[in-house]
Amino acid sequence: MTIAIFGKAFNPDHLEYFRLLVGRLEESGCQLLIWEPFRDFIHDKITFQGKVKSFRHHDQLRGKADYLLSVGGDGTMLDAVQLVRDSGIPVAGINLGRMGFLSSISRNEIIPAISDILEGRFRIEKRSLIRLESPVGLFGDMSFALNEISINKKETSSMVVVQVWVDDCFVNSYWADGLIVATPTGSTAYSLSCNGPIIVPDSHNFVITPIAPHNLTVRPLVIPDSSRIRIKVDGRDKHALIRLDSRVSILTQELELIIRKADFEVNLLQRNGENFFSTIRGKLNWGMDIRN
Repeated sequence: MTIAIFGKAFNPDHLEYFRLLVGRLEESGCQLLIWEPFRDFIHDKITFQGKVKSFRHHDQLRGKADYLLSVGGDGTMLDAVQLVRDSGIPVAGINLGRMGFLSSISRNEIIPAISDILEGRFRIEKRSLIRLESPVGLFGDMSFALNEISINKKETSSMVVVQVWVDDCFVNSYWADGLIVATPTGSTAYSLSCNGPIIVPDSHNFVITPIAPHNLTVRPLVIPDSSRIRIKVDGRDKHALIRLDSRVSILTQELELIIRKADFEVNLLQRNGENFFSTIRGKLNWGMDIRN
């Protein structure tokens, strides 16, 4: 079995957890395939028992890895998705960060979680993505996002006006600091911090969430993910920022955005006994009364 590992530089205090991970995989006879920049980071910090291969591009993963482990936080997981793309390789996240909605395996569960993966005690959750259909080439060949596409004002002194159409029906002109179009997976990320609703992963919806709207009666809007979303940006500033998850580019007012559901899904690995609701209960402390 070949296990790909993706990660970034992390706190030295977390090194012991990574050693546990590598030790468990090697004792099971797994071939390790490590993201090359991450291998450069750990090469003088850990000794491998056998030969370790590395990869740098997404086409070096396709057909070569059985699973990919993302070591870090949710941001690391989002970057891992850029490498996996439409290969279908199941992805599991080991959380060395803070919240960890996507990286749901805690550092204290590494050994039992890896045992579950190696012994097939898991299920696959398919997560939909959102893609920027137009303008073409703004993000190269990575015009998709697992969490959200967002438009933000570039300058701090003024708002932007974001005009939105859904399936050619005019929705609204949002006077705000920006606008988020989030997937169900992204509903627990940036959109949630802007008072957007939590959407169950297989609900086949998008949510349009304004960022600090000028009109307080404006609220998030849930739409089918089969919709075609068209967006125009106006305002005093000639430029705005557009983000696809962690990637950012500058958007001029002359450009019109077309947003749709991506034509592929990402396979997230979920251990048996865990589900979306247990994750949000744990991460958001539902049912815990601080008076106790």
